Amino acid sequence: MHRFVELFIALRYLRPRRNFVSVITVLSLLGVLLGVGVLIVVLSVMEGFEKELREKVVGFNAHVMVFNYNIMRDWEDVAEVIKQQPDVVAVSPFMTGPVLVQCNNQISTPFIRGVDAATIDGVLPIKQAVIGGELSLTPGAVIVGAGWATRHHAKVGDQVIVFSPRDIAGLLESPAKDAPQNRYLPSEYTISGIFSTGFYEYDANAMLINLAEGQRLYNLGHGVHGILVRTRDPMQAFALKETLRAKLPPPLQALTWLDQNAQLRSVAVERRLMAFVLFFVILVAALGLCSTLITVTVQKAREIGLMKALGAGDRQIVSIFTLYGLVVGVVGSALGVTFGCLVLAYRNEFSLWLGRVFHIDVFPPEVYHFMEIPAVTDGWIIFWIALSGVALSTAAALFPAFAALRVEPAAILHSE
Repeated sequence: MHRFVELFIALRYLRPRRNFVSVITVLSLLGVLLGVGVLIVVLSVMEGFEKELREKVVGFNAHVMVFNYNIMRDWEDVAEVIKQQPDVVAVSPFMTGPVLVQCNNQISTPFIRGVDAATIDGVLPIKQAVIGGELSLTPGAVIVGAGWATRHHAKVGDQVIVFSPRDIAGLLESPAKDAPQNRYLPSEYTISGIFSTGFYEYDANAMLINLAEGQRLYNLGHGVHGILVRTRDPMQAFALKETLRAKLPPPLQALTWLDQNAQLRSVAVERRLMAFVLFFVILVAALGLCSTLITVTVQKAREIGLMKALGAGDRQIVSIFTLYGLVVGVVGSALGVTFGCLVLAYRNEFSLWLGRVFHIDVFPPEVYHFMEIPAVTDGWIIFWIALSGVALSTAAALFPAFAALRVEPAAILHSE
C-alpha cells in the first residue's frame, strides 16, 4: 500500500503543465474507449449475422448433397450406401433445374425442385416453413416461396403455367405443321402452399413439386439429379463428405452445406478482417499515449533527475510510467466495454434513429434479409478485447519509461 501511495505522488509530481499534453492524454483515453467499444460492437454484430445466416442456411439445406453433374440412374444403390453410414439420419432423392413460369400475366425463371413426399420431411423441415396453405406434394400441386409469391401477387389456389426445358425444346425442334405430335404443352399447377425460410435466395427463387412431376418435366425417367442427406449434427457433414468420397465411385461427388453456401465463408473472413483493422484503432491510441509520455519525459527531465538523485531506483521510475499507461488502459477499456454494451443493447433503436434523422440505412432488410440487426454478445470476446486495450496501453508506456532511465542526474542538476 505504501508503494502505491509513493507512485501516486510521483504521478502527480510528473503531471504535465502544458494543456496540449493533457489534451493528448484525453485523446489517447478516448481512442482506447472508441477502439474497444467499436471492436466489441462490430465483432458481436458480425458474429450474430454469421450465426443467423448459418441457421437459416442449415435449416433449409441438406447437410450433404450427393450428385454427379448428370442423371443418376442407379440412385437407389447409392442411397443404400449412404444409409449405412453411422451419422446419417435420412436421405431423399431430388431433381432441380430452371423453368419458365407464368403467373398473373408475369413471367419469371425460378428453380424448381422435385422432392420425394415420403422422405423429404426427414431431410428438410418444409412443414415448419409453410406459412400459407398446406404442404401438399401431390401431382398438380406446387409450393412457392413467399418472396416469389409477393413479387407475382400470387396466393394459395392460383394457377401457374410451367414451361420446362422439354417443352421449350419441343417448340423449337417441331414446327406446328410438320410434327405436332412431338410438341409438349406446358404444365399447369395449383399453388397449394407458400413457404418462408427467412433466406431471400430460397424464398424468391425456389418452387417445390412432386418428384415424379419433376422427372416428367425434365425427361429423367426414373433417374434423379442427386440425393439429399441429413446427419445428426451439421458439423458431422464434413467427416461424412470425406467418407463418401472414399466409398462412392467417380464421378459421384459430395458437397456439404458450407460448400453450397460460399457466402458463409466470406462472412467469417470479413469478421476476422474487421477485427484486424479495428485492432489498429486501439494501437493508434496506444501510440498517442506513448507520444504523450515521451513529451512528459522531455519536459520533466529535471524532476526525474532530482528523483533519481534523491534515491529513486530504476524500477520505481519505470513503475511511474507503466502505471500511467495502465490507468489509461483500464479506464479506457472499462468505458469502451460500457459504450459497446450500450450500443449493442440499443442497436436497433440507434439504427432507426439514424434512418429517421440522417436518412442513413445502416442495415437495409432488402440487402441483408433480416428485419433486425442480429448480435451475439460473447463474454470471452469482450474480455480479450478489453485485455488487449489494457495491454497495449501499458506496453506503450514502456518505451518512454526506459527513455527516462537514461536521464543522468548529475548532468541534469549541473545544467541547472
